[in-house]
Amino acid sequence: MLQESVRVLAGVGEKRAKDLADLGIETVGDLMAYYPFRYDDIQERRLAEIQDQEKVTIKGLVVSPPVVSRFGYKKTRLQFRMMQDRDVFSVSFFNQPYLKDKIVVSEDIAVYGKWDAKRKTLTGMKVLGSNSEGDFAPIYHVNKAVRQTTLIDLITKAFAQFGDEIEENLPISLVDKYRLLSRKEAMYAMHFPRNPDHHHQAKRRIVFEEFFLFQMKIQGLKKAEKAESNGIAVLYDIDRLKEFTQGLPFELTGAQKRVTNEICRDLRSPKHMQRLLQGDVGSGKTVVAAIALYATVTAGFQGALMVPTEILAQQHMESLNQLFHPDEVRVALLTGSTKTKERREILADLVNGDIDIIVGTHALIQEGVDFANLGLVITDEQHRFGVNQRRVLREKGFQPDVLFMTATPIPRTLAITAYGEMDVSIIDEMPAGRIPVETRWIRPPQLPQVLEWTYQELNAGHQMYVICPLIEESETLDVQNAVAIYEELQAYFAPKFTVSLLHGKMKNSEKDAIMETFKTNDSQILVSTTVIEVGVNVPNATMMLIIDADRFGLAQLHQLRGRVGRGAEASYCVLVANPKNETGKERMKIMTETTNGFVVSEKDLELRGPGEVFGFRQSGLPEFAAADLVTDAHILEVARKEAQALWKMENWEILPEYTALATYLEKEGENQFFD
Repeated sequence: MLQESVRVLAGVGEKRAKDLADLGIETVGDLMAYYPFRYDDIQERRLAEIQDQEKVTIKGLVVSPPVVSRFGYKKTRLQFRMMQDRDVFSVSFFNQPYLKDKIVVSEDIAVYGKWDAKRKTLTGMKVLGSNSEGDFAPIYHVNKAVRQTTLIDLITKAFAQFGDEIEENLPISLVDKYRLLSRKEAMYAMHFPRNPDHHHQAKRRIVFEEFFLFQMKIQGLKKAEKAESNGIAVLYDIDRLKEFTQGLPFELTGAQKRVTNEICRDLRSPKHMQRLLQGDVGSGKTVVAAIALYATVTAGFQGALMVPTEILAQQHMESLNQLFHPDEVRVALLTGSTKTKERREILADLVNGDIDIIVGTHALIQEGVDFANLGLVITDEQHRFGVNQRRVLREKGFQPDVLFMTATPIPRTLAITAYGEMDVSIIDEMPAGRIPVETRWIRPPQLPQVLEWTYQELNAGHQMYVICPLIEESETLDVQNAVAIYEELQAYFAPKFTVSLLHGKMKNSEKDAIMETFKTNDSQILVSTTVIEVGVNVPNATMMLIIDADRFGLAQLHQLRGRVGRGAEASYCVLVANPKNETGKERMKIMTETTNGFVVSEKDLELRGPGEVFGFRQSGLPEFAAADLVTDAHILEVARKEAQALWKMENWEILPEYTALATYLEKEGENQFFD
């Protein structure tokens, strides 16, 4: 059985089983599905066609015995000679004396290394095994205790002993429709492909399988969620809501109207709402949230808005109080720094229904925070909260509707995958009159000229953010810290302009006081770490200087840039960076070429991959063994449509073709998919 421990394989004792478990391999099935992350091309290359300094695999005959010589401190050189056709050349391996036993005179061998055409020598990196059936050797992620050769040997044994037990888990109709390899052949070919096309076909099959099974779970959960009518029907006062939206000091964009209608339709439905609202920085998500909260209050329910930072909570509180009449809607703020007496009063008013809307940080999910009648939960920058934190807030009421908001734009296909059990609304239009931020990239030596220019902007009455990646001196990173920059700018701009310093190690009361001086223009320059990344709104700030910009991810740079350009004046973002590689240069160029967060997000995913961009645990993005959410997005879309179509079929799970699939889902979902 594939679920048996790897200890059933010869050569796997207690120690080796533990070492394999460290790689996530515990069963025979885990071992078979532990796919290579790349393949070494071990096609035979002729010496005449190899370029100087090219990394290649050369096959040939060993014509001299291997000799190990020692030099320096604990350094070794293993040397021998090989012959290909009639050409003899030298091979050297450094600090790998144990390879000596693999080098046997008069036997063929394949060595991967770097070719020096002038000296006619190969500096070897590895001796390739003969386990690959064709011209490709699999390369796996391993640890110090498990070597490549050991892993390949065990995988070979596993397929020899248990390969016939691999069963098809996809419906045959889909296998035929998309001309997919059988599961057994695909899994084997992922390790030992005969040629590039064989590997391509194997990977295509495994990627589709991973996406399809995942989408079956997601669509099943979505169907089960919609089938239950135990949510809340928020029957809001339509006339009051119309009056409120018409009284707003600005006209809603078409996109804002569209997503508001989608949310309001969900609120009135007795089915539980789980909706993700995406919108670029400055697209107007806050007012959409305000409309949803107001609708909830007119229906006699309470609303809760949870945000990741106290600065953002304070700002949302101020925004809502500007939009709502205090006699009609009472809004309260609850954070970690709310004083004990005030906290006690807020909690009492919340549980007896005197507070209509509560805005807060994770303080909202603490014990003792209870509601009279919670109808809507909104989580802003929801990827900052863990899944359990979001769940605790939901459980404060009886199945309240849930709206997640994020200003981290995620491509639609990725949003559907990451938050597949939710409906997705996107604000893809910016408010009229918003001037795009002009972004420039400079090298550090150009900074003095930029500071001269910013002096003129400050003279015109504007303000500036200066962002630094570190707070304190670091022995490992060559970056300038916030404190040093703060002192330099103080020396440069004093006494005419005031410089403030804000960073994450300050007390919340200190942060609030410094932020207040910047908002009121009592300080004109705010030197900060990324604590101001999300939500801070100072319309008079028209300049942003980001020091060591190549230390930040694209999505983070875009979030930071969103702090300026919030007023009617033209705004600028200057990236100060000297990237050491092409990827770093590419990121700087992307930032100067587009202000569209969705484009930035796509590029960030291409350059770094979804795991690094979002952090799997926080975002809920799934990890796949072979599939890639970015490069395989087209297969993801096909898999999603097929899963949706199957769930629309009545009682599909009882048909013989789907028995294996239904069994898998039942096991994975603990019977939550089927009655």
